[in-house]
Amino acid sequence: MNMDPVSILEQEQFAQLAKVRRFATGLLILMAVIYIIAKRYEVAYPWISLVRAFAEAAMVGALADWFAVTALFKHPLGLPIPHTAIIRKNKDRIGASIANFLEHNFMTRDVISDELRDVNFAAAMTVWLEHPDNSRHLARHLAGAIPALLRMVEDEDIGQFIQQRATAALKEVQFAPLLGELLAILRAGGQHQRVFDHVIELAADALDHNRPYIRQKIHDASPRWLPRSIDEKFFERLLEELNNILDEMRDEDSEWRGRFEIATLDLIDKLKTSPEYEENLARMVRQTLEQKEFRAYLIQLWHDIKERLMRDAGEEDSKAVLRLEQALTAFARALEQNQAVTEKLNRWIRTFATETIVQRRGEIAELVKRVINKWDADTISRKVEVHVGKDLQYIRINGTVVGGLVGLFLHLAAMVLG
Repeated sequence: MNMDPVSILEQEQFAQLAKVRRFATGLLILMAVIYIIAKRYEVAYPWISLVRAFAEAAMVGALADWFAVTALFKHPLGLPIPHTAIIRKNKDRIGASIANFLEHNFMTRDVISDELRDVNFAAAMTVWLEHPDNSRHLARHLAGAIPALLRMVEDEDIGQFIQQRATAALKEVQFAPLLGELLAILRAGGQHQRVFDHVIELAADALDHNRPYIRQKIHDASPRWLPRSIDEKFFERLLEELNNILDEMRDEDSEWRGRFEIATLDLIDKLKTSPEYEENLARMVRQTLEQKEFRAYLIQLWHDIKERLMRDAGEEDSKAVLRLEQALTAFARALEQNQAVTEKLNRWIRTFATETIVQRRGEIAELVKRVINKWDADTISRKVEVHVGKDLQYIRINGTVVGGLVGLFLHLAAMVLG
């Protein structure tokens, strides 16, 4: 059976307490035995008076400290002597004092900030995540939570949520200027010319792959009396001219490219400045979002994604687990190599931890107070005695020795003065 670590610790502390208590009690009994023997032979051997004086004073010191230590936790010998069993009688006040002490001396912003200042949370997290077993274990836990989260969400609710959120968010977006800025960025990088080249190649491929179809369409449109050879010559001439135009368009200095450049600049300018363009684009987006077919598409898309995620999460070689593990490892390595991000993360964690504890220190202190108030008198007395009783038993031992030495000193003084 697994035992609570706290219970195991308390058992060990109680064993140590019992051991020291037996020693202190045994020392008291030893002093009593020495006192009786010394008292018996003191007349025959006068020097034994020194031993008797030491043992007598040691017993007094031991008994006084035994009474003081016992009075903290219980009534000595079961007698209801005033101002004894102090902890039992004042457990609520003690709980309130401990809670107040913790709140105002341990959970302050200065104390917590000082304690966390040198803690490198990011480094500890990096070292932990870089270990394959740890990153894999965390990835499996994260992926394992996916099915449960997905089952909580209804497909219809997702579709409605996406539509509502998208509609609300897109109402605030100015599409034309945004598209204009995007085109301007693409133009600045020469991407629009690559698009132009791609369109030319698509047209050339279309001509090449559809030669039979074009030939047949020309033949179907020609008069019946026109010879087939003339149709063929017209077809060949048409394709030749179209290919020549495409070759001309491929030239970097062609007039076609110049016109395309001017048209691109004109479109960018109108997208950025024309209210008409903005109104037309916004209307197209709204109409798309309002269509039932679009909502049905969103629901079906979500359903497909959900099914794939749930099916993948249950597989032994889950791609989600693999990707999460790779992402966690990559994150740890990137964090290790970027000192600036590490410092920012540490600073954020320290600030978050400090503010969280400080803002809730009253609740934490109240929790300590409530827990102690719920304990009965025997429980709190036992817990306090287990944790500090060992040291208190050493007070009894010290009291025995110091008391004996004081008694011996006083006896010697009396002999000198007498």
